[in-house]
Amino acid sequence: MNALTIKDPADLLSFIGHTLGFWPQESLVCITLDKGKVGATLRIDLPRYPGTELPYARTVSSYLTSDTSASSIVFALYTSQRCQPGQPKPHAATIAALTGVLAENGITIRDGIFVSDDAYSPYDTEPGQDISLPISTTEYSRVNAEFIYRGSTIEPTNRIVLPAPAQEADHAIAVENCMTTIRGQAPHRAAMQASQFWTGILDSNDFPDDEDCASLIAYFQFPHIRDRLMADIPGINEPAQHILFAQTETAPQWSRVEWAQQLLLHAYTRTSPQHAAPILTTIGYINWWEGRGSKAHQYMQLALDTDPGYRFARLTDQMLGAGIIAGWNTNKDTAYKTHFEMP
Repeated sequence: MNALTIKDPADLLSFIGHTLGFWPQESLVCITLDKGKVGATLRIDLPRYPGTELPYARTVSSYLTSDTSASSIVFALYTSQRCQPGQPKPHAATIAALTGVLAENGITIRDGIFVSDDAYSPYDTEPGQDISLPISTTEYSRVNAEFIYRGSTIEPTNRIVLPAPAQEADHAIAVENCMTTIRGQAPHRAAMQASQFWTGILDSNDFPDDEDCASLIAYFQFPHIRDRLMADIPGINEPAQHILFAQTETAPQWSRVEWAQQLLLHAYTRTSPQHAAPILTTIGYINWWEGRGSKAHQYMQLALDTDPGYRFARLTDQMLGAGIIAGWNTNKDTAYKTHFEMP
């Protein structure tokens, strides 16, 4: 794949949209740079309350300094707030705080873009200046054309749209029957059998049939089996606890992780509400591995909607709320497409 060259703001905004997969809203997006080469991309919601700019800047800085080779950043600030004549840009206090905190860590801000609902302009223009361009001009950028040629698209928002699950009673009965069989086995034997079954599906190029989906959904209902199956996803031969918390020395097989997510979404379409939470939580956890914090949060909320008492979803959502980044995303050699985002 040929390297992309970003030459102007339209190229940068196109790069951000395709890298994230959606057009950000009320967000700050930062891209780290090292000798002119792009490093990690961070998207994070803008602060909602005045007076929180400095803690917010420190949080952003902690994410950006995870890229230890970063020497500078560029940013794009997306907001529906309008620039007022003669007044500083919206969230100027946030950018000022971020500039200072990054400087303390030896990182400079090379450039910034202000992005409204329908136009974009340099962030550092003087109050009253208007040199904005329509958002529509990004559609004609060279970077946008190249990404589209590669099959990439930009969604209008980051909201999850799930496929419709089956509401057939037969699916729920099949899962319950499988769970009864699993309960009759020794826990270690059941986990080992489940791992062999799941690995076979991961190694296949085909989606499982309804019978295998019922077995897979049933296995995920048992926490000790679920954890084993999750550890099987990245294809890493290291301790399970290191894999689950993304603290391995070996990089995940990201194509295998993506395939696992597709398989679980396929299985979700064969679930009933009482069995959906473990599947949705695991998909959300995969999104956390990939650095998609806001999507991971959405999946946890969807899981809790189906089962408010599902502890794994609640604990994982608390982890996300604390701003914990999967360890793989702190190393450009193991990160998934070197980007991460937080709600």
